[in-house]
Amino acid sequence: MMRKRKREKKKKQKKKQKKKQKKKKQRKKKQKKKKEKEKKKKKKKKKKKKKKKEKKKKEEEEEKKKKKKEEKKKKKKKKKKKRKKNMKKRKNKKKKKKEEEEEEEAEEEEAEEEEEGEGEEEEEEEEEEEGEEEEGGGEEKEEKGEEEEEG
Repeated sequence: MMRKRKREKKKKQKKKQKKKQKKKKQRKKKQKKKKEKEKKKKKKKKKKKKKKKEKKKKEEEEEKKKKKKEEKKKKKKKKKKKRKKNMKKRKNKKKKKKEEEEEEEAEEEEAEEEEEGEGEEEEEEEEEEEGEEEEGGGEEKEEKGEEEEEG
């Protein structure tokens, strides 16, 4: 009887131990699962963060590129404007120079024409003066002749 009771006690103990072990095992399993879940979550979070960072970097680079392109475009436009302005300036300078040359030429021609006109006028005046001198000379002779007659 004692043995039987002992055996039953042992059996009961064994059963209890088995149950305990099972519980322990389950608990361990649960913990492991939880740990893995956490690990997975962490990994996912890390991946997401990395992706976000890369996206940000990409956007910044794109923005930089865009800015650079715009800057280049602006510079080109400015250069074109400057070139156009300089060309206009040069054209106006050339035009002004041409006008001045034409004006100078016209003045020279006018001066030449005036000189020629004056030359002709001088010749005419000289001819008239010579004619008058001849006539005047004749008058002087006449006056001399009259004076001699009176004297």
